[in-house]
Amino acid sequence: MWLYKKKEFKESMIPENAIGFIYEMTVIINGVLYKYIGKKNFYSDIKTKLKKNEVSLDKRIKKYKRVRKFTYENYYSSNSELKEAHKKKINIKREILLICFSATELTYQEVKHQFKYEVLEKKEFLNGNILGRFYKIK
Repeated sequence: MWLYKKKEFKESMIPENAIGFIYEMTVIINGVLYKYIGKKNFYSDIKTKLKKNEVSLDKRIKKYKRVRKFTYENYYSSNSELKEAHKKKINIKREILLICFSATELTYQEVKHQFKYEVLEKKEFLNGNILGRFYKIK
């Protein structure tokens, strides 16, 4: 379950033209609190083959269609520790911080939030890098 402004977030609450959101995940592993800040698109457009009755006899016409599939509901981050915690059925708090309306805004806001919360300096954050350019100091 995703939270937005301390309420359960549902698909019907997605604003028109919104493409994604900035999120914070919080989990307690072995008694230690960890956080992760990232971005996620609400949906992805997936190619699916047309059924036999939908296919045209003209070979030049496409044999697939694009279907919009909402992918955020079952998302538990790209971070390996969070994925492992989810597999072990550890409770993960998933909170939407900000909804974005373009890919540029989505990336900018993710980076802005990661620098604002100092995810590379603080040990409580599981983020290992920002944009693949700035890394945690070991």
